[in-house]
Amino acid sequence: MSRTWRVMLIDDEESARKLLRAGIHWESLGMEVVGEAASGIEAINVIDDLKPDIAFVDISMPFMDGIEFTETVTGRYPHLIIIIMTAIDQFEYARKCVSLPVYEYMLKPMVRADVTEILKKVREKLDREKDRWEETSAEEETSLPEEDNPTELIRRYVEQNFADSKLNLTFLAQRFGFSPSYLSRKFKQDTGKNFVEYLAELRMEEAIRLAGSGAKMFSTAAAVGIPDPNYFSRCFKKYTGKSYSEYTAQRSGGEADS
Repeated sequence: MSRTWRVMLIDDEESARKLLRAGIHWESLGMEVVGEAASGIEAINVIDDLKPDIAFVDISMPFMDGIEFTETVTGRYPHLIIIIMTAIDQFEYARKCVSLPVYEYMLKPMVRADVTEILKKVREKLDREKDRWEETSAEEETSLPEEDNPTELIRRYVEQNFADSKLNLTFLAQRFGFSPSYLSRKFKQDTGKNFVEYLAELRMEEAIRLAGSGAKMFSTAAAVGIPDPNYFSRCFKKYTGKSYSEYTAQRSGGEADS
């Protein structure tokens, strides 16, 4: 049975993401859209959970643009197929991607037929390489160093460096000499939490502390490694049940709606 390839849409324009999600017959291509992100920073924070095989990346985004995102992830995710989306007036800027392992770049507004043709080629490429990737992963897994408990060392590193916006599971796996899949299982086994949950908890607990001291949201967001304020705001509300302004108002003795 052939594998369903996972697709991620990264664009700060929600309308563009919705159009791309709805405009392509993903299932007939053997693909599914597993998630979206409104900035490169948000994508970095959720990519370990989503595990995409293909990423559509807008070249122009706040806080981390498409080129910066590509530079960050290509070393950590060597098999990720990146398709850059760009407007015609950003063509010269897009040429900077030539030195990066970008599969294709497409001009906005994109034509459904063109996107479909590109994705057919991508699927063929991924299907051809699937068996080779599995063999490589198996070899890597059996050659991993057997250490008693590397998790505690990694936990200490994360506690000291969670403010780094580029910190994620794959970064740590490379730093400590493990495959991401092995480290993910080992971390969950030893701590009872998956890595993404653990990192989010560290960041949000520090954010709560800073909010209690009256720090502005943009300052707190940057200080905890989530400099995109929109994404930070969603993370904070999910963790605390309150918006940042509601929380700070409550802590300062003001009244806030729940």
